[in-house]
Amino acid sequence: MKGFLYERKVFYYEVDQMGIVHHSNYIRWMEESRLALLEMLGLSYAEMEKSGLLIPVLSVSSEYKLPFQYGDTFKIQVYPRVFNGVKFEFGYNMYGEDGKIHNKATSSHCFTDSSLKPMILKKEYPDIYTKMKKWADENQVEEA
Repeated sequence: MKGFLYERKVFYYEVDQMGIVHHSNYIRWMEESRLALLEMLGLSYAEMEKSGLLIPVLSVSSEYKLPFQYGDTFKIQVYPRVFNGVKFEFGYNMYGEDGKIHNKATSSHCFTDSSLKPMILKKEYPDIYTKMKKWADENQVEEA
């Protein structure tokens, strides 16, 4: 499976009165999986922020197909949709233990300095650009 695979369980505080995961948690899980991906690439987001590089969210979309419940183990496949060194768009497939997709989502981001001025990653942070570009090129996924 291409992309980066992130796995964890649903915690009790993430479910609502109906016993299913509240929709807001899917966005949190997207962020968790992105940060885990960066760590896997040897890129600490905390260190990137200290150096003045930020990756703010521009947009998020999420399609809920099947609910998760407390205690479920799930996997998130994070994959690149667009990477050009100015913007980066991720796709997310969230799988249940049954192997079915429970959620399909996307998030788009840009690269900025600490004053939120957009930047060209290749010019300002060539080492980070090279790592991210290599991963993006090697992990393109055909979307259904």
